[in-house]
Amino acid sequence: MTTTTAAPPTMETRIRELREKRRVVELGGGASRIEKQHASGKLTARERIALLADPDSFTERNAFARHRCTDFGMGDKELPADGVVTGSAAVDGRLVHLASQDFTVAGGAAGEVHADKIVDMMKASLKTGSPFVFINDSGGARIQEGIDSLAAYGRVFFHNTLLSGVVPQISLICGPCAGGAAYSPALTDFVIQTKAARMFITGPQVIQKVTGEEISAEQLGGPVTHTHYSGVVHFEADDDAHAVSICRTLLGFLPSNNMENPPVVEVDPVVVDDPAMNGLVPANPREAYDIHAVIERIVDGGDFLEIHAHFAPNIVIGLGRIMGRTVGVVANNAQQRAGVLDIDSSDKASRFVRFCNAFSIPIVTLVDVPGFLPGVEQEYHGIIRHGAKLLFAYSACTVPKVTVILRKAYGGAYVAMSSKDLGADAVAAWPGAEIAVMGAEGAIEVIFRREIDAASDKDAARAEFAALYRDTFASPYVAAGRRLVDSVIEPAETRRYIATALEAMRTKRELRPEKKHGLMPL
Repeated sequence: MTTTTAAPPTMETRIRELREKRRVVELGGGASRIEKQHASGKLTARERIALLADPDSFTERNAFARHRCTDFGMGDKELPADGVVTGSAAVDGRLVHLASQDFTVAGGAAGEVHADKIVDMMKASLKTGSPFVFINDSGGARIQEGIDSLAAYGRVFFHNTLLSGVVPQISLICGPCAGGAAYSPALTDFVIQTKAARMFITGPQVIQKVTGEEISAEQLGGPVTHTHYSGVVHFEADDDAHAVSICRTLLGFLPSNNMENPPVVEVDPVVVDDPAMNGLVPANPREAYDIHAVIERIVDGGDFLEIHAHFAPNIVIGLGRIMGRTVGVVANNAQQRAGVLDIDSSDKASRFVRFCNAFSIPIVTLVDVPGFLPGVEQEYHGIIRHGAKLLFAYSACTVPKVTVILRKAYGGAYVAMSSKDLGADAVAAWPGAEIAVMGAEGAIEVIFRREIDAASDKDAARAEFAALYRDTFASPYVAAGRRLVDSVIEPAETRRYIATALEAMRTKRELRPEKKHGLMPL
């Protein structure tokens, strides 16, 4: 008796099967769920990647990865790509690795394999020295997988920490990001949140049940929560497309890793003085002005990407270019709390300084600071500890640092704003700058109290003693005489001064004592 065996499938058949499997994976949760995603104003995971990546540059990895959970009916449940699309792509011709959660597949819930796919991309970022971009749109942990999903989150957090300071990490929050999942974005360098997205540790229903306090999801986890109050989010985006656009712009300023310099843009090598700068800042130290106008005349083409614009707006931070090279800008904002340093602004600036230092981005500091904010609330909440973070950040920073004192530089805040004694490489002051322990008006009430009390015309006496104090202590020429200021310059010369100083320090090397790491006053 003879037996016949079926012929193996042809290559053509196998290719058809592959194409069908790919089609199923690329459909995610199916047409109806994609339609629902669009109806809620959101793009799909793959549409977001298509916007971010250069055309035809995305290579998907682990498309057919599958969970191993068999509990609670999960054994037969197919989850295309396990709810997260991962791979590599080019953005403006430069390699990035990315993960984009797919809300159409089980609400983007993160389980063991889902998280391990993300970790695989993080490991690839480390191996290749390329930025990691994580697009979040998930209902949280996959409850059916129990502790396996929690352990998987832990692996994501661990690798966020390994990547920190080695490659840039950018998180986009384009949907829900709840519970433990919110800690991964918080561990990254920059967070971009859309208006439709919500991010919180504990949902409003749980808060109401525990505390009796009614609060909406918008109040609790919307972008205003995190851009204005918590400081977790750096950029608010109108929608997914806007979030991706911000991400692309941000990547354009950054190096791919900590061993590279930021990308250089070709510019006209000639820098000329800018007479319009001479009238930008009022001579009256009590009069406010827009520091953005000053920054935009210093950076190339006025192109300045402000970061954390709504959080602690009394200090401005952001990225620009000078002579085609990326710089980080830190500047007091006289329009908000007179530019004073407080708890939030100290945290905001110190974190940014640390980021710039990690990725070889020179720092330009523009100083107009009346001091640290006084008050019981600030003292109770640790202004000393938080202010010390800024002192630590600038002191530990070894990239080129250029400081320009525009107007006021009083007290400990003067020291904290990248003073010469904290390691600034070049410090200039405008001719109207006042550098002193405190403002003249306050100082004379201590030093000349008796003389003022005895004067027949107290206002005239105050004016006379204030002028004397400024000439004796606060004048920039006094600081220049002590070599605490390298140059006194016209405002019109500011851009040229900074550009020249940065060019002179392109090859800067600064050795520090060997240690595992410093102990920042967190």
